[in-house]
Order: sequence, then C-alpha cells, then structure tokens
Amino acid sequence: MIDLDSPVATVLGAQSKKGTAKNAATKLGIRTVGDLLYHFPRRYVRTGELTKVKELRSGEMLTVVGEIVESKVNSYVDRRTRRPAYRLDTSLQTDGPSLRMSFFSQKEYISAHHAKRFAVGRRGLFVGQVSTFRGQWQLTNPSVVMFGATDDDEVDETAGATLASVKALFPLYPQTKGVDSWDLQRAIAFALTVIDEPPDPLPDDLRRDHGLPDLATALHHIHAPDSWPELHEAQRRFRFDEALVTQLVLARRRAELAELGGQSRTGGGGLLAAFDERLPFTLTRGQEQVASEIMDDLARPHPMNRLLQGEVGSGKTLVALRAMLRVVDSGGQAALLAPTEVLAQQHLRSITARLGDLGQGGMLGGAAEGTRVALLTGSMPRSARAEALLQTASGEAGIVVGTHALLQEHVRFADLGLVVVDEQHRFGVEQRAALTDKAGTPPHVLVMTATPIPRTVAMTVFGDLEVSTLTELPAGRAPIQTNVVPLADQPSWMSRVWARVREEVDKGHQVYVVCPRIVGDELEQGESDAPDLDEDGEPVAAPASLSAAEEVVEQLRTGPLAGLRLGLLHGRLPADEKDRAMRSFAVGDTDVLVATTVIEVGVDVANATAMVLLDADRFGISQLHQLRGRVGRGGLPGLCLLVTRAEADTPARERLDAVARTTDGFELSRVDLDQRREGDVLGRSQSGYHSSLQQLRVLRDEDTILEARAAATALLSDDPELDGAPGLRRLVTELEHSRQSDFMEKS
Repeated sequence: MIDLDSPVATVLGAQSKKGTAKNAATKLGIRTVGDLLYHFPRRYVRTGELTKVKELRSGEMLTVVGEIVESKVNSYVDRRTRRPAYRLDTSLQTDGPSLRMSFFSQKEYISAHHAKRFAVGRRGLFVGQVSTFRGQWQLTNPSVVMFGATDDDEVDETAGATLASVKALFPLYPQTKGVDSWDLQRAIAFALTVIDEPPDPLPDDLRRDHGLPDLATALHHIHAPDSWPELHEAQRRFRFDEALVTQLVLARRRAELAELGGQSRTGGGGLLAAFDERLPFTLTRGQEQVASEIMDDLARPHPMNRLLQGEVGSGKTLVALRAMLRVVDSGGQAALLAPTEVLAQQHLRSITARLGDLGQGGMLGGAAEGTRVALLTGSMPRSARAEALLQTASGEAGIVVGTHALLQEHVRFADLGLVVVDEQHRFGVEQRAALTDKAGTPPHVLVMTATPIPRTVAMTVFGDLEVSTLTELPAGRAPIQTNVVPLADQPSWMSRVWARVREEVDKGHQVYVVCPRIVGDELEQGESDAPDLDEDGEPVAAPASLSAAEEVVEQLRTGPLAGLRLGLLHGRLPADEKDRAMRSFAVGDTDVLVATTVIEVGVDVANATAMVLLDADRFGISQLHQLRGRVGRGGLPGLCLLVTRAEADTPARERLDAVARTTDGFELSRVDLDQRREGDVLGRSQSGYHSSLQQLRVLRDEDTILEARAAATALLSDDPELDGAPGLRRLVTELEHSRQSDFMEKS
C-alpha cells in the first residue's frame, strides 16, 4: 500500500538508472509521496506547436518546443587529446528564429546514434542558455526531452530524456541546480499510477457546493492535463484548499483572541473632550467615521486589531492621537512606535504642539486633566533616557513615543492599553509582538500606513485585520507632478535637473535631494539591498556605483548648486546633528537638503516644493510614494524628478513609470503587490521574493480567498472543532502548529 505519507523512496529508484530522481527529491527536500505529488509544475508548454520566440537576448535561459530541421555528424581532432572526436551539429526550428545546437562525443557510434535520435523532423523540448557564435544564435549545453521514443533512444541518456507519448501540455517543475524537470515529471507520473486513491480532506457537500473536483482527479489534472480547462479546474481546487485552511486558522485565532479578553477603554477622564474643544478645525467626514470605528473597538472587552490606511497627510496621526487620548482617559498608556529617530522626534514635536498644556500634566502650568508625553530613542543621553524610562514605568507618561528602543526588555509600562505602529511595514511581526507583550492583558493595536505594501494588502485580504480607510484628500494639498529622468537615454538631462532645482530656490522655495546611500556602497539603516528580479526570477544587476549623500552634497556644493545653502541628513549622524539639520531646513535656513530615506515619513516642511530622487530605481514603490509626499504640503504645486540609469522595458523602469503615472497610493499598492508578490504573509519575510503561500496569489485569487473565507465561517459555525471533516482538521492543526502560525498569531 502506497499513500501520501509513504516515504518517497517507494516510488523512486527504478525510475532512473543514475538515480537522478532520487537525487532530485533529496535536493528539493521531498520526503514523502505527498511531498512529491504536491510539488506542482511552475508552468506548462504546448507540445503540439512550435514555441513562439519573439526576440532573443544573449545569456537568457530559453525553454522551447522545437523541430530538428538539420542534423549532421562532423569529425575533428580534439586539440587536448589529439585524437579523433565527433560533433553532431543540428538546427532547431521554432516559431521564430532558428537555433544551432552541438553535441560532442569521443566515440563515433554514439554520435551516430545521437544523429538518429535528433533526426530531421523530430520534435522535443529544449532548455538552454542563448548565445551567439559566428553570427548565429545557439543553445549552449541544452537539456533535452524528445517526443516519441525510438529504438535508438535507449542507447545513451547523456543527450537527454525521451518520452514515448506526451500530452497536449507538458509540465515544467520548480527545480534546483542539477535537477532536470523531466526527472521529476517521470517520477511523479509513476507515483500517480501506483498510489492508492488519497482521502479527500474536503467534505463531499463542500466540494459540490463550490464546484471542485475530488483530490485524486485534481492531482492527475495538475500534473498531466489533457487541456487548459482540466488544468484550470485543478488549479482552482488547490488554491481553494490553501485559502480555506488559511482562513480557518485565521478565524480560529481571532476567536481565541476574543476569548482571551482585554480591557475596555471607554474614557471618562476629560482629556479627549478638552483636546477636541481646542481643535482649530473640524474633522473631515472620513476622520469622524474612522474615529467612530476605532472608539467602538476600544470600548469592546477584547483587543482591537485594526489597520488605518490613508494618503500622506490625510489625518491618520490625528485620528491615532485621539485614540491614544481615549486610552489615557481610561487610566491606561499608549505607545507610538516609529521606525526612525527623525520620525519619532517629529511625532513628539507634533503631539506636544497639538496638546499644549494638555501634554504637561503634573507640571507647573499644565492642565489639570493633562498627561505627559515621553520620548525614548536609542541615542538619547543617559539621564534623559533614565527619566523617560521612569515616567513610562510609573505611568506618569500617558503617551510614550519611541523607536526600536521601546522594544528592549528593560522598558516597562504601568498599564499599556494601546500600541500604535506608524508605517507598520518597517517593523516585522516579532518586533511588534515584543511591544504588545509588555502589556498585562492583550492591548489594542492600531497599525498605520500611507501606502499599503504587499504584506499589508495580503493580510487585509486574508481578513486578519479590520480595516479603516481615509480616502479624502487633505485640505491644502497641491498636485505633484512626477517625471522620470532616464539618463540611459538622455544623459545630458542631468544638467537640466540641477537647473530646475535652482529655479525653485530662486522662487523662495526649498528642495530635497534623496540618495540611496550614505557613503560609497554602504546602505542606509533599514534600507533593503534586495535586487530586482527578471521574469525568470534571476537578479538584475544594480548600477556599479550608486549616489551617496555625503559625496553628492560636496559635488553639488562645488558644482551645479554652488552658492546655495546645502544641508546633509542621514541616519548615521549623531542625534543632535540630525535634529539640527532638520530644524534648519524647517525654518528655511537651508535651501537644499541632501538626505537618505530618513525623510521618508513624518517630515513636514510646507515650503518644500521639489524633490530629486537619484538612482530612483533602487527604491520600492512604497518608498517612492512616501518620499514624494514630502513636497507640495503647503498649498504650492510640487515637483518630483525620478532620476535613473535603468534601461527601458525593465522591472525597475516599469516601477518608476507607475509612480509617475499616478499619485493614488492604493493603486500603487496593487502595482507593488503585482510586481513583488505578497511576501511571506504568514511569516517574517516581507521581501516579496519568497512566500509562505504555495498556490495563492493575493490579487489574482482575491475572489477565491473571499469565497473560502465565507466557507470557513460557515464550517466553524456548524462545527467549531471540525469533527465532521477530519482530513481538513488535520491540515488546519498542522498549520496552527507550524512556525508560520507562531508569527501569524503575533501579527
């Protein structure tokens, strides 16, 4: 008896004389027959027609179905051994350019057999690297699988595999170095013929209601489909399976969190009312609606877990501040976690300015109903840090603003009731958990973002967060014109960029110049150096030398911007120098601020009207949109110039073109998700290069996810322990106990 839990060795070994299938399983971490059968193809090629090849690029990997149109054995003298050698030269026809292929051998009879194997008129699947030789395109060291076996195919396997019969769609599998896709294909095909019919984890009525095939049928159709409809039916089944199990786990987690209970925060101290009375403006309808949702959450006896998203300057911080004041009114404390010291300082200044004497509780001149606002960062002097720690631990500070320093073990709160995470994509789930764990009972959590990034969008679609959205454009915001400056096409345009900067300064305005590096090739703190990937998942080389802030400021000071007042700001400067540089720019004593991404969020200078982003292709969509939001904040039209050396028709240029095309952060978040995928939505990775999801893609499968969410809700309503679906319960339990689930619980 062979089932999904059987060791993979039970279906391997005999499949290859050289044990290549067994080697493939070892390298890919395949331990059971189930692992093998759930190693799904990454794509499929049509076997009944030649592959369309539009344009070839030297060095690219090419996978094509082609036909041999020329085949000839040539002899020559091997220069190394000085003995006769033989070479089979062939020409491969595609639906496009022809390619040359050569196969070498020291033995004449093997070359002769190869010639029969690659006889004119035979078709097969060919995988190799494209190059040119003497003006002709060729496939170098191709891997080959020929269609339609002949007696000569068994003589030697070095020229590739052969399949006696193939279906209309040939599967290509995710693989690793030294593992051929057809080794997996043959092993899987054999496993499907010997395995007992696997038990289906989905109840029959659930499958019928959603029009899904049974598991055995889906496995056959995913690996050996006769048609596209068969394949699509199988793919939908496995995507639904994954969505359903994930939704069941999330729903059970939410139920467990609700059962844990938390403290209801209903106010009563008068601080929020006093603050609202002093507001010099009326809240927008959107702010009022979102505030109502949050206040309702805070009043419930279980923790809030809400995402607040909105455009730059739409009033998210004000909404969050009112929530913090409600918690302080209820006798608790609120912590605001910011990703950088610059932003933490900005939040401190903004909050204390808004509160006035309401932020000086217990001090001479402070309001009776007031509280204290403390700041905690890593670079604070020891005495100031000790005072902030004392105010936090004693509860004297109702609001504590800080950076990663808030996460350290020795930081204690008297009664942490609300955690606000600003620009949440800059923090991993473990970091957020380190702060929420400081509360005696589970605190309310509010995460904010101006541009939803892939992970946030993914978690939102998966229903782990309740969502509040501020869609109204902030009052007084002027339009921002964004242009790509392509130096690869027009290197002379750089002089026009600096001339444009001078024009803005001559008008009495100020300008940001943003660089991806501090000095040389050293990263800014918190910046990702992950490369772009091409269509095949291979990294695209970055420019040899990227603009560095410390070098650029000197070049501009003695060159195109000589005579202007230039400032420098980056994350490695001492805290007092950073604060001094930012204050100088804010009061207008600096014309041009050369900076890194430390100005990405929280910096608000109304007179700044232009921004130049050097090597803009090294920034992500979220960063570009956030950085652009620093200009045009004072009612004056804004200008953003994206300077790049990236070539046209590359992922980097497509990203920049998208940012130039729209200022809608929500549209950009979907572009970002489409380009980078959703990252590890259940774990710690947010790079977009790896995903804990195997079959699902958040944008493509949004409808399937929502369908599965409804099914999960109905299942748990009727059968909370899933006793009627033991197979499904097993999958849910496995995910709940997995490492990803640990992170999901903390998210």
